Amino acid sequence: MSNRLANETSPYLLQHADNPVDWYPWGPEALEKAKREDKPILLSIGYAACHWCHVMAHESFEDDETARLMNDTFVNIKVDREERPDIDGIYMQAVQAMTGQGGWPMTMFLMPDGSPFYGGTYFPPDDRHGLPSFRKVLRSVSDAYADRREGVAQSAEQLRQIYESNLIQTRSSGSLTREMLEGVYRSLEQRYDAKNGGFGTAPKFPATMVLDFLLRHWKRTGTSEALEIVVNSFRKMARGGIYDQIGGGFARYSVDASWLVPHFEKMLYDNALLTRLGAHLWQATKDEEIRRVTIETVEWLDREMTSPEGGFYSSLDADSEGHEGKFYVWSEDELDALLGADSPAFKTYYGMTRGGNFEGKNILFVPADRRGAATRAGVDEETLEAILTRARRILYDARARRVWPARDEKILASWNGLMLRGIATAARAFDRSDFAKLAVRNAEFLAGEMVRKGRVMRSHNEGVTRISGFLEDHAAVALGFLAVYELTFNERWVDRAREIADAITEWFWDDEVGAFFDTARDAERLITRPRDVTDNATPSGTSLAVELLLYLADLQQDSEYRRRAVFCLEALAEPMLRFPTAFGHLLGCADMEVYGAIEVALVGETSDPQFKALERTVAERYVPSLVLTGGVPQSRSSIKLLAHRPLVDRNPTAYVCRSYTCDRPVTDPDSLSDQLENAAKAGTVATA
Repeated sequence: MSNRLANETSPYLLQHADNPVDWYPWGPEALEKAKREDKPILLSIGYAACHWCHVMAHESFEDDETARLMNDTFVNIKVDREERPDIDGIYMQAVQAMTGQGGWPMTMFLMPDGSPFYGGTYFPPDDRHGLPSFRKVLRSVSDAYADRREGVAQSAEQLRQIYESNLIQTRSSGSLTREMLEGVYRSLEQRYDAKNGGFGTAPKFPATMVLDFLLRHWKRTGTSEALEIVVNSFRKMARGGIYDQIGGGFARYSVDASWLVPHFEKMLYDNALLTRLGAHLWQATKDEEIRRVTIETVEWLDREMTSPEGGFYSSLDADSEGHEGKFYVWSEDELDALLGADSPAFKTYYGMTRGGNFEGKNILFVPADRRGAATRAGVDEETLEAILTRARRILYDARARRVWPARDEKILASWNGLMLRGIATAARAFDRSDFAKLAVRNAEFLAGEMVRKGRVMRSHNEGVTRISGFLEDHAAVALGFLAVYELTFNERWVDRAREIADAITEWFWDDEVGAFFDTARDAERLITRPRDVTDNATPSGTSLAVELLLYLADLQQDSEYRRRAVFCLEALAEPMLRFPTAFGHLLGCADMEVYGAIEVALVGETSDPQFKALERTVAERYVPSLVLTGGVPQSRSSIKLLAHRPLVDRNPTAYVCRSYTCDRPVTDPDSLSDQLENAAKAGTVATA
């Protein structure tokens, strides 16, 4: 018999609808029941692609004895962290304070009013590796709540104090200077893994936002080592098992330091951030391998992760047929049978061995460059490329006949906004009309289904749009719309972005605290109003909002947008310097404020071939903090950066500006290219 989760739309919650546990979704019914019956709440938080969430579900939530114990002594609530990042963030803060670490599945025990008093992450069915069994935890917590209520209440009160910092008035903590950004670079350089790329040891995450900052730093300062960190890190990931060598797209993280063995789930947000970084890195280097991998990632998204309406799905599971990674790995015999004469060269290129590198099978990876692999395989590079292209197509078709990993088909606004921005950037950089159509279609879907009078909704699945959006949803979607504007020069997208930006300041900004909150002021009241300023797996709502306001400040010449953004940056200047890996995206915003955006106005009919030539000149070059506008200035235009800029000799004309100073207007691509190169460096733009 199904429980109450059967009425939900979240794929993660629906996975638990047939558990014997009497699950409730988060809401008044469950909270009121806990108060009425004076029962503690067992809050379980996870997400659909989470491997260990599946493990704990199978071991405990599908077990009748465990379920009976849960039902008798707790009010059991299940939450999809991707739908409710506010609830997840609040209780993650508590579990980290209690245990020093966090993760999913998250298992929290709450007072009836929602205050946490005990928690952890995964608990096994039996005592194992120093962890108590889940049933032992359930009995201990139940006994404590029944017999030692005063101590439990005291623990809850102590934990509530960790939330007080959310409401402390913010103030400037330091100056935004070039010296500060140089200090951040030196700190990151010391953490760099020169052998394997990336930062730190296992498990290793892409750190895409930090790499984006380092790419900016290279362009601003000419520090070649910064570019080497970005190129080597991206290349090592692209050649590792973390990248799907057959189907495209990146997995969540690597369990080892060398990117070989991934945690096989594929998340939309990782691929969104890596797509945009890849497009920028190609603009900076013109590296063909980076171009190929970035394009393959977008093609994977289009092929496997796009809804009929144009929204982007959330994730692909790590597991299939009950085994992690089974969909992605190969035996040597399989390859020999499928590839025939092409098999030896293919196996050489992808590091195949008979014993395998993962549970007796092979994760495909690239141990050496193409030239070295061709030499070892006894063929020339052109022949090797033909073999690889042919073989990948055969293997993709063969793999498609396997049992696929589950796909979480809910469409989340913030992740879609991030992906929209990545695709629009790739469409411009690679001049791909198919990518442009994919981006515009997604933007139309978001505008039509998930934005209502400037307010963004969080989640859409099976035709149902629900949950009021969070700060990250609003800012990410608005930035996505601005990226589509740069792609199309249709002012409609600027208007939509401004409407959302104004809603952000109205509903998420708090004058008394002097900060953005993650939830709107009319949102459900929880035990605290969450405000997480750190950039974790995705950019924080604060850093996205700051970037949005800085961009619009330049596009619209609006000092109020800038004032608010700079206040937020200055309040976090000292933490950014001390903990740079926790503020990767915000560091990019700091770079934009310190060095200034590079404003480019292309004036003329967008269909004119000369205009197109100027547009391609901008699109093919890496320009950090680019604010781009284009078209014929209209008397009723809302874009002030484009206003009052005449054509030169009736030809399409480019204006390059920074810090309230413009270079001379030019009409030829070569002159524009020179101006962009000079403007991107740390020096000042020469006046006309």
